[in-house]
Amino acid sequence: MIKATAYGVNGTKDKFSKMEIERREVGEKDVKIKIDYCGICHSDIHTARNEWGGASYPVIPGHEIVGIVEETGSKVKKYKKGDRVGVGCMVDSDGNCTHCMAGNEHYCDEGIYTYNSPDSGTGKRTYGGYSTNVVVKENFVLKIPENLDMAGSAPLLCAGITTYSPLMKWNVGKGTSVAVAGLGGLGHMGVKIAAAMGADVTVITRSSSKADEAKRLGAKHVVVSDSRESLKKHAEEYDFILDTIPAVHDLNLYLSMVKPEGALVLVGLPEVGHTYTINAGSLIGGRKTLAGSNIGGIKETQEMLDFCGKHGITADIEMINADQIDKAYERTVNADVRYRFVIDINSMRK
Repeated sequence: MIKATAYGVNGTKDKFSKMEIERREVGEKDVKIKIDYCGICHSDIHTARNEWGGASYPVIPGHEIVGIVEETGSKVKKYKKGDRVGVGCMVDSDGNCTHCMAGNEHYCDEGIYTYNSPDSGTGKRTYGGYSTNVVVKENFVLKIPENLDMAGSAPLLCAGITTYSPLMKWNVGKGTSVAVAGLGGLGHMGVKIAAAMGADVTVITRSSSKADEAKRLGAKHVVVSDSRESLKKHAEEYDFILDTIPAVHDLNLYLSMVKPEGALVLVGLPEVGHTYTINAGSLIGGRKTLAGSNIGGIKETQEMLDFCGKHGITADIEMINADQIDKAYERTVNADVRYRFVIDINSMRK
């Protein structure tokens, strides 16, 4: 087995601590990656604290992984030592089901996630990117465009694809009026990508202080959602609303801002046990769509990275060392980051 240094937790109330873990040996179709940076996603926090249930400890989170290829198996064709690569939310699937054959590995019933999933390679659980290396099947490794900053590219592997996928699905582009609800880790990526697609972008935010920031990111308009009345002024104004808010809110109100035959798509996910109440009339009256979306397949994720490379898009990040993860979690929960924390994995090697 291959040794790695990692940071993880052994229980819901634990602080992060340094651990030694094992990775499988490099198989003939595997790629071993020296991890340089790993983003912190809110999903990491939910899992580490078992807020969604099902956590199996120790939990070593991290699915926004970028680094350099160190070693490849004998049958690997896509990558070589020294390549800039990334790993996102998944590291395996059955490869044979209708979902996988259609390029939608994220729908596969046998999908293996980057952390806290059964690991067929070791017989244990998968460990994520808060670690010095990882061994991943070639087909789940992604190319990072040469012109993109490596650290700023890390959040693209989750926040980037989570926002890109629904924008592509609903054909956002020139002539489309798009509102992004919430300006956090997901929201700021949604603004950048929608603007690069040519859409007329509005940010809906509770904070008037974010107006200048939203426009810097590519938004042309800002709506401050400090009251129901402020949102009602924008009835039937948007073709598409990308809802990144990770807490329960009045979806009927947001649906009222969607044009007839438009769509409200949720990508923000509240804690388990929180539910929404939908008035059927909010949908029926204008043949509106209420939908959800979550990451994308490997092919689409590579397309997203290439799109970001073409347009020079990376996440706005704050770099931290591994011993600052606990503080970063608290600040993320309190929305005190603009807009994504990224761990400098080299700090684990000292």
